[in-house]
Amino acid sequence: MDHIYLFSLSLVPLISLLLLFKLSKPKNVKNLPPSPPSLPVIGHLHLFKGPVHKVLQRLSSQYGPIMALQFGSRPVLVITSPSAAEECFTKNDLILANRPFFLSGKYFDYDHTGIGSVPYGRLWRDIRRIMTVELFSTTRLKTYTRVRQEEIAALIKQLVQDCFQGFTRVEMRSRIEGLPFNIILKMVAGIRPCGTENDLKEVSEFKDVMRDAFEISGATNAGDFIPLLKWIDFQGLEKKLVSLQHKADRFLQKLIEECRSKGSDCSIEKGKEKTFMEVILSLQESEPEYYTDNVIKGNIMALLFAGTDTSSVTTEWAILYDLKG
Repeated sequence: MDHIYLFSLSLVPLISLLLLFKLSKPKNVKNLPPSPPSLPVIGHLHLFKGPVHKVLQRLSSQYGPIMALQFGSRPVLVITSPSAAEECFTKNDLILANRPFFLSGKYFDYDHTGIGSVPYGRLWRDIRRIMTVELFSTTRLKTYTRVRQEEIAALIKQLVQDCFQGFTRVEMRSRIEGLPFNIILKMVAGIRPCGTENDLKEVSEFKDVMRDAFEISGATNAGDFIPLLKWIDFQGLEKKLVSLQHKADRFLQKLIEECRSKGSDCSIEKGKEKTFMEVILSLQESEPEYYTDNVIKGNIMALLFAGTDTSSVTTEWAILYDLKG
């Protein structure tokens, strides 16, 4: 009898969740695309057993090129038609400009102020404009050719020095990963990792943070889709994110202070155009409450995060290109 009573009590939370899900589910929603049958609370997450692209291909062949899915509490629109995708990025680009808020964006993008997760609005437009003009314009990319060549030459010089020690095994992974990091850091802030042994140690620790951040960002956080699991943090991801963000913050804040003081011996030659960091710091002087340190750190983190992740794949080709150039 006691077992039956305990079992009945254990069903109460589950029944409550089911009722909450049913009550919170939108009613009389019209014009929704076709959708597979879903389960309460988790939606269509149970269908994703195996590679995601194969699951989506199988579902699209059954339900059409446009279908609606529910990932826990998050509605998802899946587009597999080129013409429909083009329409999403042209006619409806403003409607679909926002990105979902994930736990990683809360910490790595400083409460979703980085360009990768900031909601569409004034801040998104301003940061995008600054990045386009100061980093990604054709003119600016050409001026950074010297930066890339210098960093590649420094890497080759280091390898040559190692060869003078005789036959030795050279660890290349950290050097390959460090090359795009050094290039992007110099493009963004006008400095490169150099100085005292303590400075180099901080840079090394920050690179470790970036490596761990890649791994955590690649992991699926169930709490991003099921709010109850976010409160529990049963995967322990939030605890790890807090620790990594704290370590990264020390490095990024020191970077900002060095650029403010302009007393770094590692700065790019004087007389050159302002770096991204210098531009946004000058804007901060006129609008300190808008361009806060957290906004600056969030966007530097986004640039280092995205640039290091994508550049590390093509570093070998970049080396060959710049050597020929």
